[in-house]
Amino acid sequence: MLLFTAQIIAIVSVLLLAAGYLKSDPKALSAWLFGLIAAFVALYLVNGMSGMHIAAEYRLDLSRWQGVFTVTSSSISGLFMLYCFSIFQEARKFPRVLVVTFGAQIVAEAVLVWLARTPELVDQLQVFSALLNVLQLGFVGLAIYWTMSGWRADLVEDRRIFRWFVIGVQGALIFFVLFLESFLVSGGTRANAGIQAVTVYAIATLALAMLLVSMKFDYVSLSQAIRKVTERSPQAEDSAKLTFDIHRFNAAFKGGFLYREAGLTIAMLAAKLGLPEYKLRAFIHQELGFRNFNAMLHVYRVEEACELLSDPAKTNLPVLTIALSVGYQSITPFNNAFRELKGVTPSEYRKQRFER
Repeated sequence: MLLFTAQIIAIVSVLLLAAGYLKSDPKALSAWLFGLIAAFVALYLVNGMSGMHIAAEYRLDLSRWQGVFTVTSSSISGLFMLYCFSIFQEARKFPRVLVVTFGAQIVAEAVLVWLARTPELVDQLQVFSALLNVLQLGFVGLAIYWTMSGWRADLVEDRRIFRWFVIGVQGALIFFVLFLESFLVSGGTRANAGIQAVTVYAIATLALAMLLVSMKFDYVSLSQAIRKVTERSPQAEDSAKLTFDIHRFNAAFKGGFLYREAGLTIAMLAAKLGLPEYKLRAFIHQELGFRNFNAMLHVYRVEEACELLSDPAKTNLPVLTIALSVGYQSITPFNNAFRELKGVTPSEYRKQRFER
């Protein structure tokens, strides 16, 4: 009875979170991804109610729909990867190869479910199933990597805390459940009452915690809680204490070409400017409007690169030389940043400037 109650609480909680997220921000890609994750987690929990260890009066007969449950459950890791990318790597385009890989994984899962209906093929399909499980673990690993990779450059304190929440709670739980289902528990959690209980209680606790977070921020949905910690704050808590204005910053940072230093970090810049790091973070976020330190570096570096690419006297200067001179350590990140900010490659930009 306790397990059944926990399953109901978990299902209701995740669906409420998804509904609130979608209602408050229906146009956000992250909201739809979160909604899909919540729906598939709910289906995963419903599927757990069909296990043989469930009391007969509570057990559901879902044998006809096992294929649907298998495919939706195997989609959670890929959706989580997309979700983390959409929130924490918003200035970048999602790699197409991963979109194709994720789509191929879902198709392959569906094919395996169909082929598994033939008893003679079950043993032969185990190797392919194991490979798909490893691929899912890779998706979760990428999600955690993308969440961690921008932590130091993130200028918003609450957003950095939210990153750790995603990594330490959501990511860890998905990885843990996936690893159990794929490699440790024969027949999945449905076949093991103890493991299923741990999984259900963990999901229920996480869902309730996320609901409490949304209420703590005095909003009706997790979306608003996320937006509160990710959007630029209109008021600076200690703006009166900041003695560094935009003119002085540009004089030192832009006039002194500090952005040209390869591998420059927020801590290194704070030391050069003689400011506490937390004040510099607040200044860049609240006064300049950047949420990410690397995003600010890209703007200043690409701005100078555009000047060099537009200079008739420097038409023979290689693009790589320009990239290195403005602070990049290789051509690839320069090309990526330039294309994201200007919509064209550096070479195309130079060509367009001299065709006019």
